[in-house]
Amino acid sequence: MTQAYDLVVIGGGPGGYVAAIRAAQLGMNVACVERENLGGICLNWGCIPTKALLRSAEVFHLAKNAKDYGLKIDKVEFDLDAIVKRSRGVAGQMNKGIGMLFKKNKVTHIEGEASLKPKGKVAVKDKDGKVTELTAKNTIIATGARARELPHLKADGKLVWTYRHALQPDVMPKRLLVIGSGAIGIEFASFFNELGSEVTVVEMMDRVLPVEDADISKFAEKAFKKQGMNIKTKASVTELKKAKDTVTCVVETGGKKEEITVDRVIIAIGIAGNIENLGLDDIGVKTDRGHIVADEWGFTGVDGVWAIGDVTGAPWLAHKASHEGVIVAEKIAGEKGLHPINKGNIPGCTYCRPQVASVGMTEAKAKEAGYAVKVGNFPFVGNGKAVALGEAEGMVKTIFDSKTGELLGAHMIGAEVTELIQGYAIGRTLETTEAELMHTVFPHPTLSEMMHESVLAAYGRALHI
Repeated sequence: MTQAYDLVVIGGGPGGYVAAIRAAQLGMNVACVERENLGGICLNWGCIPTKALLRSAEVFHLAKNAKDYGLKIDKVEFDLDAIVKRSRGVAGQMNKGIGMLFKKNKVTHIEGEASLKPKGKVAVKDKDGKVTELTAKNTIIATGARARELPHLKADGKLVWTYRHALQPDVMPKRLLVIGSGAIGIEFASFFNELGSEVTVVEMMDRVLPVEDADISKFAEKAFKKQGMNIKTKASVTELKKAKDTVTCVVETGGKKEEITVDRVIIAIGIAGNIENLGLDDIGVKTDRGHIVADEWGFTGVDGVWAIGDVTGAPWLAHKASHEGVIVAEKIAGEKGLHPINKGNIPGCTYCRPQVASVGMTEAKAKEAGYAVKVGNFPFVGNGKAVALGEAEGMVKTIFDSKTGELLGAHMIGAEVTELIQGYAIGRTLETTEAELMHTVFPHPTLSEMMHESVLAAYGRALHI
């Protein structure tokens, strides 16, 4: 028997489950089809469990340096199994929470793998191979993405890991090589380095964290090297030679090759959209370079079919997917006064040590776009709260249009900047200029005062440097 819904959401990650809940709030009869775990990669194998691992590493770092705070802690050790168990427990708790939210909002959760059929039909195959047919006036594709691999760089789960394997390591590698220095690669490099691994990071671009502002990348690389990481930029891994329990990596830099033998390798070279087996060709949904083509509203061009989140391309961020889910649900419901998402106002965060966060244009991008800019920088060492916390390593950088005062971009590195960046994200959404930011009263003593000082610095008015 065919089950009828107003909306079927394919994928229960941060885009899909949020879209399903919002649509249900707007009075729709909604089903969400998920083939694995509610919460998707982010909650189960990405954002949340990695932050749990990194929190353990942070506490371990503080314990090792307790004497800096006037404390005595002898023989600081870690238990890798316990760290992983805690991380999985956090993910499990959040997963159950989504199930409760579905019940609260009367969203039907269907376990299985979905494929689109003509005329608004969706076929769902469960783990036993049984197929159920659903019909829906609208369908949202929110199937996310997975780790990208290359023919010569394939994970095997034993010696060569993706993020999923790295979240549940069977051993603490004495030597680790990370391929890729984006957010995923650097976060795992930071975690394993903190726990004592000898970490080498190989990055094809000319700097680590290449999407960040050049000044932030430069600061980050210096900090990582100070922590003991071996950073190789303008480099690529051309071959992996596997032995019984080691991998010899052939690394090419400027035409010169060297071999680095490690215990484990983590591949973090980007992601590819989950577009396979969805029946996209059958209904005419277009794809481009492994991602679904959708307009600013998430519409695919096929009547009643929408797509959101990682499966539609960059930026591959959970909060972007969630916001798109809300917009599409409201668009389907006919809500008024909607605005498509402005990708320039989406903050990005990396939870290494020190943390990195940004929103808007880098200085280079602003200049490329033709802006005459005013740039302000303020160091953590000039902030009383940062010094009191023992976290004086970092900086805040702001970029303004010198003609209009528009905040073009903000970039940070240091303790808790992933929490601070939202202040600038709100400022950009409200189309704030330097005048409003200068006249905003920031509480003392807080790290947020550096945001104020950076704005002042852009106009030659900084007070504490």
